[in-house]
This record gives sequence, structure tokens and C-alpha cells, in this order.
Amino acid sequence: MRSDEIKQGIERTPHRALLYATGVSEKQINKRFIGIASSFSDLVPGHCGMRDIERQIEKGIHTGGGQAFIFGVPAICDGIAMGHSGMNYSLPSRDLIADCVESVAMAHKLDGLVLLTNCDKITPGMLMAAARLDIPSIVVTVGPMSDGKCHNNTLTMIKGTFEAVGKFASGEINEKLLNEMEITSCPTQGACQGLYTANTMACLTEVMGMSLPGCAASAAVSAKTKRIAFDSGVIINELIEKDIRPSSIITKDSIRNAIIVDLALGGSTNSILHLLAIANEAGVDITLNDFEELSFKVPQIIKLDPSASKTMTDLDNAGGIPAVIKTIYGNIKEMRNTKGVSGLSLSQIAEADIWCDNEVIRPISNPITSNPGLAVLHGNLAPNGAVVKISGVDKECLEFTGKAKVFDSEEDSMKAIMADKIQAGDVVVIRYEGPKGGPGMREMLSPTSAIVGKGLGKQVALITDGRFSGGTRGLCIGHISPEAPDGGIIGLIKDGDEIYINIPKRELKLNVAANIIEERKKTFVPKQSKVQKGYLKRYSKVVSSSEKGAITSI
Repeated sequence: MRSDEIKQGIERTPHRALLYATGVSEKQINKRFIGIASSFSDLVPGHCGMRDIERQIEKGIHTGGGQAFIFGVPAICDGIAMGHSGMNYSLPSRDLIADCVESVAMAHKLDGLVLLTNCDKITPGMLMAAARLDIPSIVVTVGPMSDGKCHNNTLTMIKGTFEAVGKFASGEINEKLLNEMEITSCPTQGACQGLYTANTMACLTEVMGMSLPGCAASAAVSAKTKRIAFDSGVIINELIEKDIRPSSIITKDSIRNAIIVDLALGGSTNSILHLLAIANEAGVDITLNDFEELSFKVPQIIKLDPSASKTMTDLDNAGGIPAVIKTIYGNIKEMRNTKGVSGLSLSQIAEADIWCDNEVIRPISNPITSNPGLAVLHGNLAPNGAVVKISGVDKECLEFTGKAKVFDSEEDSMKAIMADKIQAGDVVVIRYEGPKGGPGMREMLSPTSAIVGKGLGKQVALITDGRFSGGTRGLCIGHISPEAPDGGIIGLIKDGDEIYINIPKRELKLNVAANIIEERKKTFVPKQSKVQKGYLKRYSKVVSSSEKGAITSI
């Protein structure tokens, strides 16, 4: 065992003494040392109930013959960090989490890991650590919160709060109703109810095989989630005994399987960043080209909040990710038969007697739309690519031409939106919000939700070198690369410039003559990073562009 390095032999007497000081017994000292990397936090609704889940995992580990050790990693709630400088820290925290897990696991020579996670950047950070360390690991995503209810209407965090702000500003609802929606939108612990980044990444983790079947959609407050946590604790012992490591699970085939399901679900655009980063840690050759190639082959068969009224609760009741696999496997020839931590292959999951509600999970032969949920756009505005969540775009807006209204920060754009300075036919351009320019590539949920809330969701486009929440809907294009500080064309746009978007043709263009663009380049001086100290300063110096997953490297 790896842990023998800290507990075997006379020279390790001091090490054993310190381990005994933690309460480990002489009987347990020779058992497998298994870390529970817990992202418990009272600050994050998706994580505040993890103490119970930690206990279940711990019981499972000890039942399976191991010795459990819980250690903490950071967790940021994107919803709480949204719309202010706190969001600068969200994406950078993903890489910090991977570093934290690596540091503890290597320093203490752990034999295996159970990675307890739920929300947006924590799950990909955990997966990056698992791929980097390549020691037996299993992921437990805690699951979604219950749907909110107000006046017997189903609410989610996005529609009940962020979009409600726009509705209040436009006079559609009064302050009393706004307050009622605020207090009832998020009624329990768990990840926010829709197919936002947290739940998207939970689904893709299950498809890749790094969590147990049924884990992704199981409610955070359910006994089912507790059982999955216990079983994960037992199974990590088996993975260690058989030396089944992430390198045999996180492969090119399994990541492409995740991309296929992502496209079929219409998941968060952030999943592209995260899958690229996970692939990088695993040494797997996955690029934007994989997303682009598969996007022409995968129809959308599921539509959940924020693009529809159904939520993760409905997906769980419809059969969850096992039912999605059953629907897709064998019908999309690019989906490969990979095997996960459960020991089951995708073909075995697909062949099992699984309930599948075809009203929620449509058959491949009768999809919601032939378009995928996500797409990669190119053009002079994004020669290295940009990303759009097609599932959140009304079919009337798939081709759009508008005049630019340019802002160098999210805050400036919000002031204009709330002051009714954005009108039908405008393209809101938000730049200097990319990985380097932000720094940290903030999510633009506040402006996108305000635009929808003001009734302009079909009449206004928004483009940015930043990114969007999984809760974003409307004609919103992010991840524009190169970003403004790297000399991207987005940095040269002026108010009134015409911008052309054609999603079916995957085009994003600045309709300005090439000679004028070249003249603007000659006098263009990118703005300096907005942060000149601390972690974000270091991050801005080592972070890559979005088309590479915004990974950090030196």
C-alpha cells in the first residue's frame, strides 16, 4: 500500500505516534488509508448538508476494511459570488481545489480517495486531482435541491431570483411577490435545481464512470444519496485492492461519451472548459474539435430548467442518467462501451431493466430538436472558438444581426441594462472578463437574467470573453477566444459596429472591413489586469485561454 511509506518500519515510529494521536487504533493502523476530500461548507447550500454524507462514506470505508480520514477543500457558491468581484475567484478555485487534494493525498500517502463534492467548480477540481494523482478514486456528488414553490408555481434559483429581478425592474411583479419568491426559491440544501454547471458536471461525472449509477440526479435530501455514499465508501476499498485507477476510467472514449451526453442534455457551457481541463490532467487529447465534430451528430433529447420548466427532480423521476445512457447507447454510434468505478460497462447499464420516462428523456428517433444542446462558433470575432448553449436560445434567434453596445466590465453592462439603455436589436459586448482579463472569467448570469427578465431575451444578444452560468438562457455567446488582453478582435469592437451571429452555420462575425480592423490593431493597447496582488495576480500570469480549458501551467 502507498500508505506503508508513512507507517511501516522502525524509522516510522514518529509517524505512527502522530497517527495514533488522531485516534487511529493499533488494529486500524495497517488498514488502507482512505481520504475523504470533503468540500463541506456552511456557506454553500449545495454543501451545507455534507456532514451526514461524510458519515455515510466513512461507514462504508470501514465496512469495506479501510481507515477513513476526512480533510477539507475550499468551496465557493457561484450564485452568492455572482455579480460582484467575488466571481473572479470562482473558476480559479477549481485549480486551487485540485492542488489542495493533490497536496494532502501526496503528503500523507493516501491509498485512495472518495471525493465528496457538488457545486460548480468543486466537481471538476476534484476530477482534475483524481486524474493528476492517478490513485484509486471515486466521486460522490451530493445532488440537487428540491424545487421551490410560490403560490403553487414551481420555482428554481434562476427563475425565482435572478430573472425575477428583471421582472421587478420592468414592473411585471411587485416587491411583495419578489420577496416571496426570494424566500421560497431555494427550499433545501443541494445544488440549484436546473441543469446548471453543478448538475451538468454531476451528470458527466456519472457518464465518465467516476461516480456510481444514479448518483447525479439523486436529491441531496434523499436516503438514496446516503446509500450511494455508503456504497461508494465500500467500493473504494475494492478499487484499491484491484488497483483500478482513474487512468483506466478517464479516457478519450469516456470523455467523448461525456461530451455526447452533454450535447444531448443541453448542459452548461462551462462543461466545455472543465472537460478540457480534466482531459489535460489525464493526458488525453481532447480539444474543441471534439465538441464541434460531435455537435453535428447528437440531437438534444432532454430540456431542463433554465431552458424549460422541468428540473433535475423530473430527470431523477424519469430514470436519471442510467435512463439517458439506455436511450443513447447503441443509437449514437460514436458512444463507446467504457467501464466505471461500479464495475459496470455502459452496455450493461443500457441493457438493464431501467424505467425511462420518454416524456422527459425523448428517444433519439423523436428528439426535442436535431440541434445539439451546445455548439462551438468561429469567425473573425472568435478565430479560436466561442461557445453557445443552443438549448437556451429561442429558434427565432438562431440567426441574428445587431449593433454593438460595448462594456469593459460586467458591472458597467448591468448599469446600462437596468437603466433601460439596452434596446431591441442591440448586441451587448462584455470584454476584459476572460481568464486573464477578469481575471478568472466571471459568469455573466446577472446581465443575461436581467435581459430576459426585462422581456428582451429574443431581441438582444450578448457576447463576451467571459463565461455564462449554466443557468443562463437567451442568445448568449461566451468563451470568445482570443480574449481582449491577448489581442482578440473583441477588444477592437466599437459602439455601433455590426455583429452577425449564425448558430446553424456556427458563425460569429464582426461586420467591419478588414482594413479598418487592421488600422484599429495598430493603436490597440490592451488594458492591464484589474487585480495586481494576491492569488488572482498569480493566476492571471499562468492561466491559459478558454479554448484550452483555462488551465494553469508554467
